[in-house]
Amino acid sequence: MQELTRQSGTWRWGLLCLLFLAPLFFLSYGFANQYAAGLAEVPVMVFSWEKHIPLWPWTIVPYWSIDLFYGLSLLLCWNKFELRQHVLRLLAAQLISISCFLLFPLKFSFERPELQGFFGLWFDVLMGFDKPFNQAPSLHIVLLIILWDFYRRHAPGRWKLVADIWAFLIGLSVLTTWQHHFIDIPTGLLAGALCLWLFPVTAKAPWRNNRLSRTEPKHFKLALYYLSAAMVLALAAYFIRSWALWLLYPAASLFMVSSAYALNRPHFFQKQANGRMTAGAWLLFAPYFCFAWLNSRFWTRRHPEDSKIIRIESAEIYLGRIPNASHAQNYAALFDACAELPVQADCAYRQFISLDLMPLQAAQLAEAALQFQQLFGSLDNSSGQAQKLLIFCALGYSRSSAILAAWLMQQGHAESAAHAVSLVQSARPWVVIRAPQMQQLESYQRQLKGLAP
Repeated sequence: MQELTRQSGTWRWGLLCLLFLAPLFFLSYGFANQYAAGLAEVPVMVFSWEKHIPLWPWTIVPYWSIDLFYGLSLLLCWNKFELRQHVLRLLAAQLISISCFLLFPLKFSFERPELQGFFGLWFDVLMGFDKPFNQAPSLHIVLLIILWDFYRRHAPGRWKLVADIWAFLIGLSVLTTWQHHFIDIPTGLLAGALCLWLFPVTAKAPWRNNRLSRTEPKHFKLALYYLSAAMVLALAAYFIRSWALWLLYPAASLFMVSSAYALNRPHFFQKQANGRMTAGAWLLFAPYFCFAWLNSRFWTRRHPEDSKIIRIESAEIYLGRIPNASHAQNYAALFDACAELPVQADCAYRQFISLDLMPLQAAQLAEAALQFQQLFGSLDNSSGQAQKLLIFCALGYSRSSAILAAWLMQQGHAESAAHAVSLVQSARPWVVIRAPQMQQLESYQRQLKGLAP
């Protein structure tokens, strides 16, 4: 994770934001409650097993605590950029949730018994402004996801575990205080993840363009494939209902992947500078990440090994599939060409992420070769021992091999695109360089020779 620089006095701006957000929260939330209360009939979505969920009065404490954490978070931001992103996340949470409450109102159906004592007092205060509406997505859960990500980022060492445990208790409390039915929880998780993803702190924002390449027909073709799969899953969830409602999760994930291809934005997956994905991306794309990892292992099952392509002085360059954490430890440096899968890099690491199955264009090859050279130049050759560098994509067949071929030409280790590809394929025969990618390599070759702009 990238370190955020601290700016003194940020809390003053946070206080101003709190003075704006707090009234907005209560006014909009109360309006949605009053609207649903005025309807002749409000539907209920509850599973039969939910009647076994116990009422634990003590969980009103973690339930109420989210209000304290909400206010404090605006005073604890490290700088104005983080504060801006945090405020935008909170505003998005309010806008998404209230819109759903108005468009698809739901009602909580259990009758809570009267409670006495200290915990009963807090339930009475809660019922003073809340009503059994404003259900899916649970705004409590949406805000919890945003605040959990915030406090985890700020918490040092073992305090992260404390943040995790308390966040779990808050999440549990929406059920054990009998405030929400179960359907409100997963919908709240997805809405919260969407807020994180829309306004990232440590990754490129999804609305920014991919400056080095243009969208081509193949992008739309692949986008259509993913969109079709998403629609099949969504229709199955709609017609089957019950357990099949879980299919909406992979459907939403595949819809996001389809959007990434349609707009040609590999940064939709929000791979950070350390090789890991943001929390928002993990929550939104988790079903696809699992599929992509299994797909990587399936297609490389016959050739799981890395291939040594070339040795230059005391450095050895290998080409392979995306490594797991233990395998990555065999290398002094990693170069990542894969947008759709995370990697744990505890060594020198650089990346040029790209979408799977899409040929890299000449401008992309030039930038990727430059990034690779910077990583190669950072290797410590003073020990006299061979320094091993791995360049990889999901399979180690196409994207990473094209980047390596471009670098071999750039550094003069290959005379032409055909020569560079032959060097790679002689060490790794199963590498796939198709005609469109070969054309881009040849275009890059002409650029190197000054024969093309």
